[in-house]
Amino acid sequence: METEVLKIFDEQGARIGSATRKEAHEKGLWHETFHVYFTDGNDIYLQKRSSVKKGFPRLFDITAAGHLLAQETVQDGVREIEEEIGITVKFEELAYLGEIRNIIQTDEMIDKEFSHVFLYECEKPMESFVLQPEEVEGMVRVRIDDFIGFYAGKCNQLTAEGFMVEKDGKKTSYIRVLSKDDFVPHAEEYFLAVAKAIGHHLSEEG
Repeated sequence: METEVLKIFDEQGARIGSATRKEAHEKGLWHETFHVYFTDGNDIYLQKRSSVKKGFPRLFDITAAGHLLAQETVQDGVREIEEEIGITVKFEELAYLGEIRNIIQTDEMIDKEFSHVFLYECEKPMESFVLQPEEVEGMVRVRIDDFIGFYAGKCNQLTAEGFMVEKDGKKTSYIRVLSKDDFVPHAEEYFLAVAKAIGHHLSEEG
């Protein structure tokens, strides 16, 4: 995965070349990612990252997401949905929320992303998702209003309910109150922008 080749951009979003994922994260080079949040009209779905993931294991995150490779378009990002949670979705079924700048900085890396963020209205029950064990170990739902408030920084906790997949493949029920420490540390600006975009889209739909 570290050897995957990504498109690299300058601060203004103009492409300036290519680099491996490892190099992009080591040098803080801007690159593209694909993010999609699932909703059933009442709740937003969040994944719990696998315990074997190199980056941010066991933390909660976007329903499905991933890096766009150098040869890929934004439309190709839908592959991430089927790869991670076993649901086939057409790009045309997604609602585009915008390109949001997202920086994740740790002692080990500086991940600078131009994130293409989407919302998908899912009619299939969350419990039917087939999770890729190397990527995702659980899926939870949270109330839309609570999610927006949490992402916007208006509250510090979020009640999540769903399932985890055990090593034997069995799904077990899960409910827990989450704090920001339970989430992948995206930039606060990203969380706020996503909250605004989802809230705006749903208000227009309503």
